[in-house]
Amino acid sequence: MEKKIATNKILWIFAIGQLGWSILSGIVTNWLVFFYQPSQEELSRGQISFLPGVTFLGITIIGIITACGRLFDAITDPLVAGKSDSFKHRLGRRIPFMRVAAIPFGVVTVLMFWSPVGEQSPLNAVMLFVCSMLFYLCMTLYCTPYNALIPELGRTQQTRINLSTFISVTFFIGNAIAYLIPNIAAFFMQSLSDQEVAQKLGKTVEEVVQNGDKIYTNYADAYRITILILAVIAIVCMLIPSFLIDENKYADTTPSKTPAFKSLAATFKNKEFRKFVASDILYWLGLTLFQTGLSFFITVLMGLDAGMTFPLFALMTAMSLVCYAPVNILAKKMGKKKLISFAFMFFAVTFLFTTFSGLLPIDGLVSGIIVAVLASIPMAILGILPQAVVADISEADKYETGESRQGMFYAARTFAMKLGQSVALLLFTSFATINADVVKGDPGYGLGYRIAAAAATVLCLLGGLVFFRYDEKSVIEKISAGAPSENTEENNA
Repeated sequence: MEKKIATNKILWIFAIGQLGWSILSGIVTNWLVFFYQPSQEELSRGQISFLPGVTFLGITIIGIITACGRLFDAITDPLVAGKSDSFKHRLGRRIPFMRVAAIPFGVVTVLMFWSPVGEQSPLNAVMLFVCSMLFYLCMTLYCTPYNALIPELGRTQQTRINLSTFISVTFFIGNAIAYLIPNIAAFFMQSLSDQEVAQKLGKTVEEVVQNGDKIYTNYADAYRITILILAVIAIVCMLIPSFLIDENKYADTTPSKTPAFKSLAATFKNKEFRKFVASDILYWLGLTLFQTGLSFFITVLMGLDAGMTFPLFALMTAMSLVCYAPVNILAKKMGKKKLISFAFMFFAVTFLFTTFSGLLPIDGLVSGIIVAVLASIPMAILGILPQAVVADISEADKYETGESRQGMFYAARTFAMKLGQSVALLLFTSFATINADVVKGDPGYGLGYRIAAAAATVLCLLGGLVFFRYDEKSVIEKISAGAPSENTEENNA
């Protein structure tokens, strides 16, 4: 039976699932290190250091735990992808996984921030390690089958770019919601009186009032309650496409007979995919260094409150959304390769400016606005087009080999992403220890965070140079030889 071309309504329903899992991913990516390896500023506001302050070869406990989680996740990706590609079920190959994984995914996200001991303790580290492994397993069980549906629902060039645009919008919104955590948590925080703060800091009440010093008695619990609320919203969003989309109408549900690791090896035999993956690893290295450090760049380098993270990210998101329509149009006219290569270079400029934030004669808030505006352009491009590139490559490979292995292509791409993120988390948490004891105003303050931003700059430049070798023309020619008509059945208006 000929499969239908998904309408924009179906594509938007599918994109809601991305909204859900991007909230959970954003919570962990943006706030886990901030929560468990707090800066001096956050410790002075009432945050507790829950993990032992020991390092191994300069790597902190939180760095080791998060990196191990990502590596474990990367290993399980091809296993889940292979199982999804070969799965036979009345609901399809992907939907059953999404239904089962959504609720555990949200629950484990909450547990990652729930330490059993209210002070530094090895037990907290053990709890976080276990929850980290479970978090990334649940993420793989939901996201790998979810991503495998992208080329199935977007079976023409138009629907592929439209779908990539829609899921990019919901991804940005999900991350923006995750950045709201300090702002929402503020409603649940109980502040000590100015007199109590003065006693704890050894200052006069007048100095406390003048400096705006605040110490919160339930800092960690306020974050945990906020994360619980957002996790419930995320679970509902993730379940929506799994119950409202009939996979059998739109996707090829024929199980693949190739074993998982043999399928993975066949995937990496694709020359153009190898080029893409190499550039993608460098991209995620740089981007994760930037994303993990963003709250620190804002509070330490720019001297702003953590609550400013959301307004600045919201500004970047709004500016990115303005760019979406032009990116969508330009990608169809001039191809994806040129735009993606340009985005890599533009991101490098943004990271370089961040490196010098606080050293230039520019106000901290102005610096934050400049970074948000600069980052919005490459975020729009790289939020939309890489997913479409993987869809192109997987479709071309299907027509060339005769086997439908979309799940494995997205698992391999996710493997590259998580490998880059794992290394980046190790690097960032190590960089963050450099001059960590230097107080504000002294020479070398924030040096570790500047090094992280500088490293992100170099990595993005290298990623752009690697991606420039991608042969987009040959991939599109292979698709054109076997793709369905743009005007088949339920085409998009």
